[in-house]
Order: sequence, then C-alpha cells, then structure tokens
Amino acid sequence: MFQDSPIYDRLIAERGDVPAQVRREAERVSRELELVMRPSQSLGYDRPHSPGVGWQRAGMLPGPRPQ
Repeated sequence: MFQDSPIYDRLIAERGDVPAQVRREAERVSRELELVMRPSQSLGYDRPHSPGVGWQRAGMLPGPRPQ
C-alpha cells in the first residue's frame, strides 16, 4: 500500500502496524458476532421463543405501559 515510504516504514517500526492490527481485530469481532447472531436452532438448541425474553429489536417507549 505504502511502498517506498520511509515515513510510513518508520511509523510502523515505532508504533507497530496499527491498520493491520485493527483489521485483524475487526475480522475476529465479525466472526464472533456471526456465531452469536445465528438462530439458536443452528446451534442444536430447540428452545421456544417467548415474548419479552432476550434481546428485542423494538424497545418500549418510556411512560405508562398498556395493560
């Protein structure tokens, strides 16, 4: 990417290859998220989904709740 760039080479020598470290960490986080976000059936669990349990996409608005 930065071929023949003594300034960039010196920065990497002093600070490490930060863009490569960030890229590796982002790839690791992406892999972990893929595992976590899979439906529970793909992991061998057959648990029923009940409303109000776990993470929900749409949250409740503040104030009195309907009954």
